[in-house]
Amino acid sequence: MLGLLKNPVVVTAEINMNLVALTVIGLISRLWGLSYPRAVVFDEVYYGQFVSLYMKRIFFVDDSGPPFGHMLLALGGYLGGFDGNFLWNRIGAEYSTNVPVWSLRLLPALAGALCVPLGYQILVELQFSHCAALGAALLILLENSLITQSRFMLLESILIFFILLAVLSYLKFYNLQRHSSFSGSWWFWLLLTGVACSCAVGVKYMGLFTYMLLLSVAGLHFWHMIGDQNLSNVSLMCHFLARGLALIVIPVAMYLSFFYVHLTLLYRSGPHDQIMTSAFQASLEGGLARITQGQPLEVAYGSQITLRNVLGKPMQCWLHSHTNTYPIRYENGRGSSHQQQVTCYPFKDVNNWWIVKDPGMQQLVVSNPPRPVRHGHIVQLVHGITTRYLNTHDVAAPLSPHSQEVSCYIDYNISMPAQNLWRVEIVNRESDTDVWKTILSEVRFVHLNTSAVLKASGFMVIWLYGASLPEWGYRQLEVVGEKLSKGYHQSMVWNVEEHRYGKSQEQKEREVELHSPTQMDISKNLSFMAKFTELQWKILTLKNEDTEHKYSSSALDWITMDTNIAYWFHPTSGAQIHLLGNVVTWASANVAALAYGCLSLWYLIRRRRKIYDIPEDVWQLWVSAGGICVGGWAVNYLPFFLMEKTLFLYHYLPALTFQILLIPIVLQHLSNHLCRSLLLKSMFSALIVAWFSSVYLVYRTFSPVTYGQPSLSATELKDLRWKDSWNILIQKQ
Repeated sequence: MLGLLKNPVVVTAEINMNLVALTVIGLISRLWGLSYPRAVVFDEVYYGQFVSLYMKRIFFVDDSGPPFGHMLLALGGYLGGFDGNFLWNRIGAEYSTNVPVWSLRLLPALAGALCVPLGYQILVELQFSHCAALGAALLILLENSLITQSRFMLLESILIFFILLAVLSYLKFYNLQRHSSFSGSWWFWLLLTGVACSCAVGVKYMGLFTYMLLLSVAGLHFWHMIGDQNLSNVSLMCHFLARGLALIVIPVAMYLSFFYVHLTLLYRSGPHDQIMTSAFQASLEGGLARITQGQPLEVAYGSQITLRNVLGKPMQCWLHSHTNTYPIRYENGRGSSHQQQVTCYPFKDVNNWWIVKDPGMQQLVVSNPPRPVRHGHIVQLVHGITTRYLNTHDVAAPLSPHSQEVSCYIDYNISMPAQNLWRVEIVNRESDTDVWKTILSEVRFVHLNTSAVLKASGFMVIWLYGASLPEWGYRQLEVVGEKLSKGYHQSMVWNVEEHRYGKSQEQKEREVELHSPTQMDISKNLSFMAKFTELQWKILTLKNEDTEHKYSSSALDWITMDTNIAYWFHPTSGAQIHLLGNVVTWASANVAALAYGCLSLWYLIRRRRKIYDIPEDVWQLWVSAGGICVGGWAVNYLPFFLMEKTLFLYHYLPALTFQILLIPIVLQHLSNHLCRSLLLKSMFSALIVAWFSSVYLVYRTFSPVTYGQPSLSATELKDLRWKDSWNILIQKQ
């Protein structure tokens, strides 16, 4: 034992100085002057709102994607001690002293800086030279658009970081596959691939494109393994299960965990509650939970209820009536029943209250013990304030003439008897004997005489025609009776939101009673999976109105960078920040992609004729590099041609990053296999040096509008307008 102490413990490590230097330079380029400008820059006005809501633990829904990216931005605010108190209402607004600007921008900047060494390592793992890898890293380092996007509280740099990390991890795993399967490092890189993929998807759904690409590559590689006779069936099954665990199970579990943390942090009611179901709202602290506390769970005959439409978009609304009647004739000449109006009202109001009545009894109070209403029971709905019965008949609705008018019945002593019986159908029932429950049950009301379903059709009218009921209907939403044969839609489904057990038969006492809570408790705790499913569905289906933006662009504009985005402008000095790429790099990326495509086609045709211009191992390397780089560009770019949303230049940055990685691949291939003589190689090397010098020169030229300093004169700004389509802001003298 003492003999071991005679010699010192020595630890040796290999340090790639290229990686160290690239990391340091990358950090300097992204972190330098990070707090400048101390003002809201472009989409910081959008993401900052969510950071403030995280700080205050207030629930929100963002239809742009999952919550992981927002949580990372909020982490920066938390580490900086941000209290969430700032009004994010204007681009260019000066930050107050309580906003930790450097801390909020730190994580995107770190992610952008680390993309530089990641680019280097990816080319090394693709079996290209360190010189080519160094060139790829430097191109990422000097790309003005990537620098701009990574220096502010935005998500693209974080997305690109996780995308590149996923690609690198898979390549390292694949290269280890040949000689050290199931080793510790093999498992590490395989698991990291799945983790990075889930993080990329969790930041933005654009990450799903690269995830699908890597799954396809992994599937192709496993298909080749199946043909390897040296692998036993057991070994193949172990490989399959390992990949399934790391690339599917773990990413799904991590994706769910993002939402779990999100929902755990945001437990307070907020401005976005209204688009969620009543059950979801009731699970949040404050808001509806405060209103519904102590409500009865089971709806009984005599219950006083408000009915909220489940669809909840473009706005939430409740079944409503008031003393006004439908006009005898509408503006188009059609007649109405002149009965009391029934609408869907987007605000809480005493006229939203209804009483569930047993058609066989006159009482409007809950018996003792209460008689619960079950699926399939027949009820009458009595308007709480006017005591008139919910009714529908064969009269055309005011805005939807193909549907039946819904009203509260007034007896005019004419040949139009009341038709006020409704069958309760619980849509989300577990059995046909289910009890109608407050908040939890989603119900349809089917008219007994006509089989029409009570429906808030005002949603569809607004979507199609941009209109609600006219002035006589107080601009409220239309409610109709829709035939069952026309199918099921969420606008036909309602849930009880507020609920009281009625105790008084007298109308005046009943009006007071509508505001008096009972003391029976209701369990409103939703499971995590129920909340996740609802929130995920809202994120996927909730779409804000896409409006034309001054700096929006089409996907075709991105390739040639015919557009830019003015991120920030100083009102006095004229200093400004623009999202503009390095023109030489963008053009070179397009040329490299075109050259790769042409060369690949040429090689394929020649190989078909049994003519092999390059060795087989070089061909396999060429194909695999193209699968990653060209494939990565394609899956991150082409889907935007199918998207109906407002697009911006920054959407192209993930695709551009893959294209940049392709440039040194093509250059090395040309140098090694097409420049046959020493003279040609020397000339080609000289051209590469000149070309790279131009990349650096363009980077330096546009750095004032990349970093926002120094401010430029009007003449200097005009000189930067290399394309007429670029919107460089020039102050009038």
